[in-house]
Amino acid sequence: MLLPDGFPGQRIRVLPRPLVTSALRRTPTSALLVTDAGYFPRAANHGRRRPGGAPEAIVIVCVDGMGRCQVEGRTTVVAPGQALVLPPGRAHTYLADPRRPWTIWWLHAAGTQVPELLGLIAPDGREALVALQDTYRAVATIDDAIGFLERDETFPNLISAAGTGWALLAQLAADVVAGGAQRTEPVRQAQAYLRHNFAKPLSVAELARTAGLSPSHFSALFRAATGGGVVEYTKRLRMARARELLITSSRDIGDIAAAVGYSDAFYFSRQFRTVHGCSPSDYRTAHREGQGG
Repeated sequence: MLLPDGFPGQRIRVLPRPLVTSALRRTPTSALLVTDAGYFPRAANHGRRRPGGAPEAIVIVCVDGMGRCQVEGRTTVVAPGQALVLPPGRAHTYLADPRRPWTIWWLHAAGTQVPELLGLIAPDGREALVALQDTYRAVATIDDAIGFLERDETFPNLISAAGTGWALLAQLAADVVAGGAQRTEPVRQAQAYLRHNFAKPLSVAELARTAGLSPSHFSALFRAATGGGVVEYTKRLRMARARELLITSSRDIGDIAAAVGYSDAFYFSRQFRTVHGCSPSDYRTAHREGQGG
C-alpha cells in the first residue's frame, strides 16, 4: 500500500483549495503560487498515483535513497542529487524504492509563469529529471517555502513562499540550460580561474589544456554553459572591474586600462564604449554627477 504522507519527522503544508483559487486571482501570486510543500525523511512505502495528474507542477528533490516515477509507460529512476519535475495535468505514479526509500524535499507550484519556466526545464512538455548543480541550495529553497507556510497563510507569507518557488524553478532551469555536472565542472573551474586572473593574457588553448579538453570542445562547453565565448566572458569581467575603479578612484584611464588587462588605453576605451555606450571618462563624470542622496 502506498502512503501519501505520515512519516516520522516529516514536515508538510498544504494550502486550502479555496485559498489557492483566491491567491491565483491576485497579483503577484497569480504569476506563481506555492500550493504545497514538504519534507519526507526515509519515506518507506511512500508513493502517489494520480490518474489525472496534479493541477500544479511538482518538484521532488531526492537527497538520500532512491525512488522511481512512471509516466505513460516510461520509468524514471530518481537518485540523490536529482530533482524530478512533473508538469501539471499529466498522469503519473511515483514511489520510494522498497529497499532504499528516498528522503525528499518537495514543492507544488501553480500560476501563469510556471509554464514558461517548465518550458526551459522540459521543452518537450514531459516529465524531467534534473541533475542538480547545488543540491543544498535547492533544499534550502524548499525549506524556506515550508517555513513561510508554517508561519501562517496570510498573503504576505504566500508572496514570500512564491519567491522561493520561483527561485527553485529558476535554479532547475539554469541547471538544465548549463548542462550536467560533467559538462559544467570544467567550465565552472575555468570561470573561477578567470575571475581571479582576468587581467592576465588570455589563452583559450591553455584553459582547455588545464581542463583536459581540446580547445574546440572546451569552447563549445563554455559557450553552452555561459551563453558566450571565453573572450566575451573575460571582457565582461574586465569591464566590471573598470567600472569599479572609475567610480571609486581617481586613477587615470591608462592606469585603469592596465589594471584590468589592456596595455593600450585607446583599445580599452573602444572596448568600454562597446559595452557601456560611452567612454570611460564620460562614465566617470555621469556617475559623479549622479551621486548623493
